[in-house]
Amino acid sequence: MVHSLSPFLLQFTETFGVRWYGLSYLIGFMFAYLLISWLSEKQNTGLNRVLVGDFITAIAIGTLVGGRLGYCLFYSPDLFLKFRPDFPFWGVLAVNEGGMASHGGILGIVVASLFFARKHRLNSLYALDLVAIAGPMGVFFGRIANFINGELVGRPAPEGFVLGVKFPQDMWTWPGAENEKLTSLVDVAEKVGVSRESWFQWVDRSSQDPSARSQIYEVITKLITEIQNGNESIKEAVAPLLILRHPSQLYAALGEGLLVFLLLFFIWRKPRKPGLVASSFIVIYASVRIVTEMFRTPDAHIGLQLFDLTRGQWLSIAMLVLGLVLMFVWTRSSSLPISGWSRGQSIKLHRK
Repeated sequence: MVHSLSPFLLQFTETFGVRWYGLSYLIGFMFAYLLISWLSEKQNTGLNRVLVGDFITAIAIGTLVGGRLGYCLFYSPDLFLKFRPDFPFWGVLAVNEGGMASHGGILGIVVASLFFARKHRLNSLYALDLVAIAGPMGVFFGRIANFINGELVGRPAPEGFVLGVKFPQDMWTWPGAENEKLTSLVDVAEKVGVSRESWFQWVDRSSQDPSARSQIYEVITKLITEIQNGNESIKEAVAPLLILRHPSQLYAALGEGLLVFLLLFFIWRKPRKPGLVASSFIVIYASVRIVTEMFRTPDAHIGLQLFDLTRGQWLSIAMLVLGLVLMFVWTRSSSLPISGWSRGQSIKLHRK
């Protein structure tokens, strides 16, 4: 199957519209608001809907800031030193360059939760428990949006793999790296108004001439857009040149998102000490992420690292160790348990 989904739910101009990626964040935050409101009522914690709304706002800010700073720190530190004369002026603010990092988003959420708990005199571990149980569904919707966008693609799949997907976005990696594939695109380029002579000239000069490379990227963008708009002839012409890949974004949505949520929801059906749900999230998410990263293509500028593991896997291993330590410490504290969602116990969670 050739991926032909559009990143827009509603498109008003060539570059402006309602994107699935932005919508996934909105749905995730809405889900978190409804779930945390429901839990606070079940647990009789004193968190009213106004406070829950303020909490979700803080979490949203922490997610966006932490996610972006996390990508820059963990995957592309050069963005901190990249400045330009036009908007958005600073590489860190250019979210189209690399996007967000989930590990950074988690750190941002932790900071925002602790700040909110301190400001409103709420048990800080309970605040972390709440975002831990709501967060995985945000991951679920975000990974679905990644699939729709054709980003964070999977590693090559076996020939004939029934779930395999060919992503036209692979063509963005061809200039300078796979010029033989660019040459074979000449007939397809003609379909969007590029002469054979011009195309061969751009390909020949692409390794040394930035303007030629820019022209090629423009054509590739047009081809991908045509495929997303339903141009079957271009899709059929490009398909043989594309690699069949694992839909790793969907694996991550089901594993890092839905599975983690269901396990945490099951764990919190009974009274638990503050912090158990949060530490369980760290352990379970990190474990699942280590597995799902086996199907995801590493970032091109980083590749595989020690023991052929990805940067995401090493971050998850560190996260797993931290989660086990926190689980050991928090479950042995003298704190009273927090009632589960299946119980109607009333427990005072605000500090004096």
